[in-house]
This record gives sequence, structure tokens and C-alpha cells, in this order.
Amino acid sequence: MKKWQLADNFFKLRMYRASARERGKPKVLRARTAERYSYAFMNISFANVQIGHTLKKYKKENLPKDILAGIIIAAVSIPISMGYAQIAGLPAVYGLYGSVFPIIIFALFSTSPQFIFGVDAAPAALIGGALLSFEVEAQSAEAMTIVPVLTFYVGVWLLLFFALGAGKLVNYISKPVMGGFISGVCSTVILMQVPKLFGGTAGTGELFELLEHIISQLGVFNLPSFLLGMFTLAVVLMVKRICPKFPMAVVMIVLGALFSYFVPMERLGIACLAAVEPGLPRFSFPSLSAIHFTDAIGASLSVAVVIMAQTLLAENNYALKRGYKLNDNQEILAFSLGNFASAFTGCCPVNGSVPRTAMNDQYDGRTQLTGIIAGITMIFVLLFATGFIGYLPVPVLTAVVMTALIGGLEFKLAAKLRRSGKSEFYIFMGAFFAVLILGTINGVLVGIILSFTAVILRASNPPRCLLGILPGHDDFYDISQFNQIYSIEHVVLYRFTSDLFFANVGIFQSDIEASLLGDTRAVIVDASGIGSIDSTAAERLMLLYESLDKRGVAFYLTGHVAALNDQMRALGIGELIQKGAVRRTMEKALAEIGLEKPYPIVGIRESVHSVARKRAESMLHEFLWAYGSDCEAEMERQIHKQIEELQRTGDMETLIHGSWNQLGEMDEDEWLEHLEAHLAEIARISGKDEQQIALEFERRRLHLAEKIAREHPDLAKRFTERRELLDAHLKARRPDVYEKIMKLRGKI
Repeated sequence: MKKWQLADNFFKLRMYRASARERGKPKVLRARTAERYSYAFMNISFANVQIGHTLKKYKKENLPKDILAGIIIAAVSIPISMGYAQIAGLPAVYGLYGSVFPIIIFALFSTSPQFIFGVDAAPAALIGGALLSFEVEAQSAEAMTIVPVLTFYVGVWLLLFFALGAGKLVNYISKPVMGGFISGVCSTVILMQVPKLFGGTAGTGELFELLEHIISQLGVFNLPSFLLGMFTLAVVLMVKRICPKFPMAVVMIVLGALFSYFVPMERLGIACLAAVEPGLPRFSFPSLSAIHFTDAIGASLSVAVVIMAQTLLAENNYALKRGYKLNDNQEILAFSLGNFASAFTGCCPVNGSVPRTAMNDQYDGRTQLTGIIAGITMIFVLLFATGFIGYLPVPVLTAVVMTALIGGLEFKLAAKLRRSGKSEFYIFMGAFFAVLILGTINGVLVGIILSFTAVILRASNPPRCLLGILPGHDDFYDISQFNQIYSIEHVVLYRFTSDLFFANVGIFQSDIEASLLGDTRAVIVDASGIGSIDSTAAERLMLLYESLDKRGVAFYLTGHVAALNDQMRALGIGELIQKGAVRRTMEKALAEIGLEKPYPIVGIRESVHSVARKRAESMLHEFLWAYGSDCEAEMERQIHKQIEELQRTGDMETLIHGSWNQLGEMDEDEWLEHLEAHLAEIARISGKDEQQIALEFERRRLHLAEKIAREHPDLAKRFTERRELLDAHLKARRPDVYEKIMKLRGKI
């Protein structure tokens, strides 16, 4: 039985209790039945849960990296967790407590090999805000009682999300949203940390509150603190760039502690972490009566949603970058168990930590053994090294945390999206600024709304084009792709690549009407990209057919799936099929209006289209498909590569006879035409005169003509006509080269 059957089981249980037949049974039997269904529910929820998923079949060669990464994570967790515990209204030492058992529990149940759990910014800020709304003083005895209760209810909410299979919601969040979200979180935490570089305190809130806090902290600006922090930041970033696997962060932390031991930091005004009492956290069940149930449920729900959304997004972002898969629902269970562990040790809610994970990723932590090592290291610190904590300079630790956050920024993705498609770039920036300005959960919501908006806009303005034919090839191509694609006389060939529905049928109709000319005899639609049609589009399609029919223009839908015909009949426009407006292929529709291969091309008496080519699809054909409007530029790039090879080897034979020997005869003729455009450069590199090279080109061309005449005599005339087309193309593109080639040919 699978998890997705959970809702069905609840439904069956309710129906069972509600039925008259079951109401007549004894209470004991009904109770046993309910117990059986309850057991089935538990079995469904936990059937596929795996413990130690990332530790199975462990590879020994990963052990040194995992141990090093775990120790670094523990070192980085000390300042982060202590600071966020205070923001959540607890004494600083509770941040260290939250970095022991919660991180180990999460490591055992997580399916992510590298994500790290711990006390983090967003949940801490929400809990701190909740305490303010309850008018509870931070770090008071009341706060230390209430915070674990809220953490407990966060665990309950997350357990409920797990039972409901909420992990699948992450499938509706796109990569630009993930990238913008992570960049927003990293930028927010960086701004929180900035004041600590120059002796101030960490900020909370969103962009404007953080900027206001940074400005207000300038009044306590300490130059030695700032210089130490910036020096650490520069050194770690520089070493990370030169030697990314070297643990420079740990080196700087150790050097900072030694510096603090030998130099009186107080005189310099450089803050160190507060010393904490040694000892491990004590386990106790939270006092649920410390706060009213409705208050606890309301405050904890928002925290649970933030933890689920933020951590799942960040985990999936790393999974995409590193090429592994997650069990999203089991991750929610790991979040829940981690928060229960935090509640039972008196701590605030814990969350997936981007800074710690960025550090883990930097130092090649391969499995969740890194989390276990980090937890064990923190136990060692709490038992034996709490005195060491008091020597850690805050600016050094802050700089180390900031370097990890800088590594988590996804601005390279933003630049890539800006080049490839503006809509996804805007989604990225929308999610980024939404997190930065509105906060974590609002940022996620804005990103999702932007994603769905982009889907709607894309569907309402789909890819579409007018089609033509490329001499020498059988397929139909986008006319705008290449300057040697020509329209068929008296016919509009139109491709529409989307389901046809109310939001885009107007574009479909207007495109076709705008393409009509006075001599148009037929409109043929390549409908291979149309998988479905709605009632609005069906009505407009029938009106378009009738309008064209009155003008004496035939209309055809071709190439679509058979299910579309069923839809058309169901929507009342089966008449199109009966009247012959539906054809299996575009060729059949062309035959219906009396056009057979070779098709008449606009402006040319007879097509040079090859119908008898007995060879594989050519490389130029592949280029046209792959590069579209950039086809000629890519061909020129390949020509330059061949010329560079000529410069290296001096082998003219390979340039003319051996380069791209997979080309067919007509396409090799076109390749030679592109080579001729670089005649002067080839002559300079090879040391031969231009006339000699032109002679070699012409000999190769004559060889191709003889081969075609011998193997495909029906194409000989078309080859000559194609040659004339290529010459005309060269004349239009490079008239200087054309004149030179014509003169040289005249001398041959």
C-alpha cells in the first residue's frame, strides 16, 4: 500500500463508520475496525522510510572529506547557532544544544547526502516575534518554557505535512524560483551579519529593516574589528578561488582564537563569543500548558510552513546542481523528528541551513556522516572545550559564515537566464527581491505565482511560424531560420506548437489571416504540436474554416494525434473531418490541392528539392535544425576551425577533400561556397595563390557533379540550378568575393 492512498483510506474509514450496516455492529468490533484502519495509516506513512539512507554502501575514500567537513560545520555552527538562539529568545548556549541531537536525527533520516540542519535565521526570527506578541521577555524563565512548546507544535505540524504527502508540492516550483529564493535567503543572512564585522549586533527582519539596522550600528563602528573581519573575508575568498578544497575557514578560526589568546582583544574593541557553561543538554517533555493551545498552534504553523518550504527548496536546488534525487516526503519527516529532538532539549525550532550546507558543499562532504560528525564534535565542544569558545573573535567567525553564503548565491544562473529567456530571469529576480523585501514565505508565494503566470503567458503566446522548404531536403522549415528556405507558391504553411484554447486561439486566427495573399489557394496547419482543443477554440476554428472557404481558400489541419479528431467530433466540429479539412500529413494536404514534389518555390521555376537522395541526413541539415537563425554563423565558426587546423598542419587536402566527409553532394557544394568566401585567408596560410586554390575548389565541384550525374542522373540538372542559387547567395553576401571567384573561374 502506498502513501498516495492515505486520503482514500480516511475516506473509507469515514464511510465505514457512517454506513447503517456498520452502525449496527457492536462498539468493540467498530473500534477494532478503526484500529485496523489506523494501523494501515501508520503503515502507509512509514512504509518507505529509510534510516541512514545516505550511509548505505559507504565508500571509505569519502571518510576523510566527511570528517573534515563535519568538523568545519561544527566550528561554523558555533557563532551561527548561538546568535540565532538569542534572536529566538533563548540563552546563547541553547544554540549549541540545538546543534547536537537535531542535526544527528536529521542526518539519520534525511535522503539528502549533503544538506545540514540546525538553528537558523527564519524560524528563530519568527519565534522571537511570537514571544514579542505574547509580551514575553527574551531569555526569561517564561521564554525558556514557551519556546520548546512552540518547537514541539512545529514538529507536530511537520509530521502532519508528512502524513498528507505535502512533499510533492515542491514539484510545482521551478528552478528560477529555487535560485531566486536561495539567493534571497543568502543575501538576507549576509545583511544580518554585516554589523558584526565592525563590532555591532546582528540584525533581523527584511531588507529595509536590515539596512536601517546597519546604519544605526555605524555609531559603534570599530576599525580593528572591521579590518580583522575584512582580512578574513578576503583571505578565505581568495584561497577558495585558488584552492577551493583547502580548509582555509578552519585555519582562520584557529588563527583567530590564537590571536585572541595572545592579544588583549578588549583593548582593541574586538568582540569574542561569550563563554558558556560546559555540559550536554537535558531531556524533558515541554510543558504544553505553558501557553494556550490556540496561540501555540497559530504561531507554530507559520514556522512549520517556512521550515518545509525553505528547506525543501534549498535541498532540491542542491540536488539539481549535484545530480542526485531526494525523497521529498521523507525529508519532511526528518524535519519533524529534528524539531521534536530540539523541543525535548529545550531549544527553538531548527531548519535546513544554507550557510552550513554551502560550507559542506565547498569541502566535499559526500554523505550525512558529515552531520553526525558535526553533532559529535559539538558534544565534544560542550563537554571539554567551552573555554575555547570564549577566544573566538566574532569578526572572524562572521567573515567565515559570509564566505559560505556568498558561495550559495545563484547570480550565475540569473545571468544565464537573462541570456536565454527574459521571462525566467524576471521570475528569478521576482523571487529574489520578494524574499529580500517580503520575507521567506512571501518570497516563495511570489515565486510560485510568477511561475504560474509565466506558464499562462507562454501558453497564450506559443511558438509558431510560417514554413517553407530548403532546396535539397525533404522536411519543412521555419522560414525565418535560414535565408535559403523558400515558400511554396500559393500556399501558406503554418506551424502552431501548443494546445489550442481560449487564450491563444485569437493569435492562431490572426497569424493565419495576416499571412494570406491575393493568390493564396490553401492554408495548411502543421498541428503536430496541438494535443487538445477547447470549446472556444473549436468554435473559432469552424468560423475560420468558413471564412476561408468563402474566399476560395482551402484549410487543412495536419499531423495531429488521432485523439484531437475525437475531441473535434465531441465539440461539434466533426464537419471539418467530413469535408476533408483534416489530413494525416502536410504532403497529403498539398497533394489534395494538386501539388506534388518537387514543389514550386516562390520566385523559382522548379524546385531543386532532392527526392532521390540515398544518404544519411546531412550535417548542414542538422545545423539548420540545431542552430536555426544562427546556422550560417555556426557554419562560419566551423570554417574558421578548419582554417585554424590548416594553419597548424598546412594540410590543404584535408581542408578541401577530407573536411566533413559526411556531407552529401549538394551540401558539400554549399560547404565549398563558404570556403570560397575565405579564399584570400586560405591562400595566405597555405602559401598557394588564389587561382590555384580556386582551381582545386572547382575540380572538387566538378567531381561532385560527375558523381551525381553517375549515381543520380535525375538530380544533375537540379545540382546545376542549386549551384546558381549558391552563387547568387554569395553575390548578395560577399559581392567582392563573388567578383573575384567569377574572374578566377573564367581563367580556369
